[in-house]
Amino acid sequence: MAEEQEKDNTWVIVGVSIAAIVLLVVLLKKDETKHLESGAVAQLQTETFSKIEKRHTSNNSTASQIAGK
Repeated sequence: MAEEQEKDNTWVIVGVSIAAIVLLVVLLKKDETKHLESGAVAQLQTETFSKIEKRHTSNNSTASQIAGK
């Protein structure tokens, strides 16, 4: 008599695990970029760059200041 082979579920488990990991990565990535939609980052960048520009213009010396006049 031929013995019945036990069904091997290894590839099913591997496939389900890969699908679960992909789904988890997609969900976490969506949650990670949620703060970018609020516009707070753009506002902070604008404020920061304006402060940097103000600092650069106030630190620049004019030609008369360099000459000691």
